[in-house]
Amino acid sequence: MSQIVSIPKGYQSKLNLMHTEIAIKELKDFFEDKLAENLNLIKVSAPLLLLEGTGINDNLNGVERIVNFDALDIDEKKVEIVQSLAKWKRSALARYGFTIGEGLYTNMNAIRRDETLDNLHSMFVDQWDWEKVISKGNRTIETLKDEVQKIYLAIKQTEQYMFEFHPLLEPTLPENIHFVTTQELEQTHPHFTPKQREDYVCKEYGAVFLMEIGGTMESGEIHDGRSPDYDDWSLNGDIIVWSPILERSIELSSMGIRVDRDTLIKQLKLSNHEERLSLNYHQSIINNELPFTIGGGIGQSRLCMFLLKKAHIGEVQASVWNEKMYEHCKENNITLL
Repeated sequence: MSQIVSIPKGYQSKLNLMHTEIAIKELKDFFEDKLAENLNLIKVSAPLLLLEGTGINDNLNGVERIVNFDALDIDEKKVEIVQSLAKWKRSALARYGFTIGEGLYTNMNAIRRDETLDNLHSMFVDQWDWEKVISKGNRTIETLKDEVQKIYLAIKQTEQYMFEFHPLLEPTLPENIHFVTTQELEQTHPHFTPKQREDYVCKEYGAVFLMEIGGTMESGEIHDGRSPDYDDWSLNGDIIVWSPILERSIELSSMGIRVDRDTLIKQLKLSNHEERLSLNYHQSIINNELPFTIGGGIGQSRLCMFLLKKAHIGEVQASVWNEKMYEHCKENNITLL
């Protein structure tokens, strides 16, 4: 069920409908160029559809229903709509022959039918998905932090660029991003929920990279769910920024160093998904046929929403909402595309 939309008091968009559409293109074009430049990436084509049963489609938290259908000219299997490209990208790096220090990015469009709709969540997901080859010796926290800082620089550069063309979009991001682990937050704020911890630390620092998501903390709880077969839970995290408009934190990116053979086996066992080891993708990792990589996704609409000072993701992307949300937004000066 959708949540009640959070409406900032006296909300008025900084840009009208036409200027919003113009600004979205300016922002996406500029950020995409900076991302590719800072991380040494080239753009490639990506699928919207995958065959079921290969293990390449993302299982997210393992409970979301993948949208699939029968196709007229494909008899063997059903066709699935992408949920994300976390695994496909690693296979693509191997197929294309990328070497250490080189990477790819793509426009990822997905449908997540079980998403709970609110200010930040839509059934339609659009991301810049990226992946980069690293050496086995560079599967370290230092490598992870280095790539985070390059992405954060691209975000900062884009924020300044948009301000130069649209003076109402005043910069709010701090100079540097703050690094903290989920365990550290649990120790300092044991009585908070995970979301409350994120809001607290993000309000204090403005921009945070929250590390080590998916594994069990000392309390026996997990901070948030992560699929066990792409990120190494000890070498991953989320880029989170503070939104003065919504007065809450917003996750812009999830990323991490990808599992190697030992980590894959360990995490599948911990999550009771060892049956996946027989799938083609997982066998490629077991047999060391795929490169060691780091990668992630950066929400296109999330970034546009944040930098264009919007209150609802539907102000920067065209999607489908329930009637209650349409009416509530209309009554409160939120124009959905």
